[in-house]
Amino acid sequence: MISVIKQRALQILWPAFLMAGVLEMMLFAVVDPGDLQWFGGAPIGWPRQAIYTVTFLIFWGAMAVSGALTALLTRGDAELNEADRF
Repeated sequence: MISVIKQRALQILWPAFLMAGVLEMMLFAVVDPGDLQWFGGAPIGWPRQAIYTVTFLIFWGAMAVSGALTALLTRGDAELNEADRF
């Protein structure tokens, strides 16, 4: 059971990791992290590395949630009923 959970987690997290990297490259190809502001107000004022890291983690989390919802919605009735036994 644990190996199935690990396999499913890796099937969700690895593509999400790759796509988060692609999204971050696309975003920062057109946006300078030093120019970011809090909802049009004061500049963020974080180091570039911190902005890159936080943005990557946000993208990775969003992609992982999307992948997890897709995996949940594609499960069949038999698989869902089998999971209820544990």
